[in-house]
Amino acid sequence: MKLRIIAVAGAVALFLSSCSSSKTVLPYFTDISEVAEGSFEAGDYTPEIKPDDELVITVMSEVPEASAPYNLPMVNPGSRDKLTVSTTPRQQTYIVDSNGDINFPILGRIHAAGLTCEQLQKEITEKVSADVKDPLVTVNLVNFKVVVAGEVAKPGTVTVTTNRFSLLDALGAAGDLTPYGERSNVLLVREENGKRTFTHLDLNSSETLSSPYFYLRQNDYIYVEPNKVRQANSKYNQDNAYKLTVVSTVVSAASVIASLVIALTIK
Repeated sequence: MKLRIIAVAGAVALFLSSCSSSKTVLPYFTDISEVAEGSFEAGDYTPEIKPDDELVITVMSEVPEASAPYNLPMVNPGSRDKLTVSTTPRQQTYIVDSNGDINFPILGRIHAAGLTCEQLQKEITEKVSADVKDPLVTVNLVNFKVVVAGEVAKPGTVTVTTNRFSLLDALGAAGDLTPYGERSNVLLVREENGKRTFTHLDLNSSETLSSPYFYLRQNDYIYVEPNKVRQANSKYNQDNAYKLTVVSTVVSAASVIASLVIALTIK
């Protein structure tokens, strides 16, 4: 009797320990939850221009006629809807080619890859200043987007409208992690120098705040892994679905056999 009680107690303890080990720590940055204040290095958050990036570049000045030749013409996007009376013209964009260059009016080819928008803006301003007095040049990256997938409320593509966009911004735009998201193992995939690199970030650790991957780059992919509870539930549902299919098949087969037996018996 005592041995049976000990065995049952051991089984219960093992079950409870396995349940507790599968729990996910929901709060972020638990290692500083008791710290009143502090600081972390912000790091470099400005994305660099890459091949295939899409740029909007405008040149303005006090004399519009002087700066106009340095701008691409405005275009009408058109519409398939025949009921549309007019469309709003939009600025044409520059596509960075595979060599990292753009073909700029009057100035010719300019190497843009590896520069930030501010650096390219400064370079174009210096070149245009040879013919235009006090030009105002703006350079904007318009294809900045990231993908957030996995255990978040709203997985999908996030379009970024600012150069400064962090991992926390992306998770916020995706509706935050679900309770089944594994905070300690968030995968980030990035394209750099023709290669795909990846890292695993721990949202329970404040070290993530100073990680070089904290600020995102265009086309970053973020995947939130499901925790053990979600995986176990998924496996349980799959197993049950399989069992239900097997039972349904057996019942159907038995029904057919019974019908045949009845038909043969009546004959």
